[in-house]
Amino acid sequence: MHQVNSKWFYLVVLSVIWGTSFILIKKSLLGLNPYQLGALRTVITAIFLLAVGYKQLKAIARSQWKWIGLSGLLGSFFPAFLFAVAETEIDSAVASILNSLVPLNTILLGFAVFQITSSRRQVLGVVIGFIGTAILILKGAALNPEQNYMYAGFVIIATVMYAANVNIIKRYLQDVKPLAIAAGNYAIISIPALVVLLFSDFFTTSTFAGPNFGTAVMYVVILSFFGTALAKVLFNKLVQLATPVFASSVTYLMPIVALIWGVLDGETFSWWQGLGSLIILIGVYLSQKRKK
Repeated sequence: MHQVNSKWFYLVVLSVIWGTSFILIKKSLLGLNPYQLGALRTVITAIFLLAVGYKQLKAIARSQWKWIGLSGLLGSFFPAFLFAVAETEIDSAVASILNSLVPLNTILLGFAVFQITSSRRQVLGVVIGFIGTAILILKGAALNPEQNYMYAGFVIIATVMYAANVNIIKRYLQDVKPLAIAAGNYAIISIPALVVLLFSDFFTTSTFAGPNFGTAVMYVVILSFFGTALAKVLFNKLVQLATPVFASSVTYLMPIVALIWGVLDGETFSWWQGLGSLIILIGVYLSQKRKK
């Protein structure tokens, strides 16, 4: 019973944190380009995680480092840039809605690549959640016809990477502490991120003199600490406590939080989107419920 309550606690907290991340990305892009944002977010997160988790690195076995590195690239490095590029054209709420494809991809990759099975009830939950997501996407597109949905492809690619990362953690890093995984991830990906930052014209007078530079950096710091560093540790713990499908169900709740922030920021919201959100919640419940 304690473990059941714990996994729901982690799920709700992560939903709030990551649901807020999309509006933070949107605000950060007012003073930074997507490559600067993705790289700076990664570097700052690495500083946070290594400051508190550096000693955890020695607990990682040599044979596990290849999975730590792959997990870092697929679960953090590339998605940081993909979401930043996507939100230059689509709303933050729409990006979070598309992110709900992660559970479906988790099941497909888990079955096809990692030999991780899912129950019929979990599959049904994911399908129902996907229907709710489809309603949100279609109605969002109708309300925002001026948006370039070609950029939604960047989010879809990121969801495949997230799904692969969930299965890697569950399959190969189950016995590694969540903080060790997160610190190891960023110890590796901080190097290419720093290279990208150096070549993105971040350290130039024109960037520093930008009208929204200071505010944008502030948003990136908040995003890095809560939306990446803290959330990364919490998510790794959730994956170890629950099934990969349940852990990835956090992406079903995130759009609800993101939509609330979007409405507060002037983005449109209809009762159809509210219905889609309710259907998503039903899908989350079914994806974790097991037969007695």
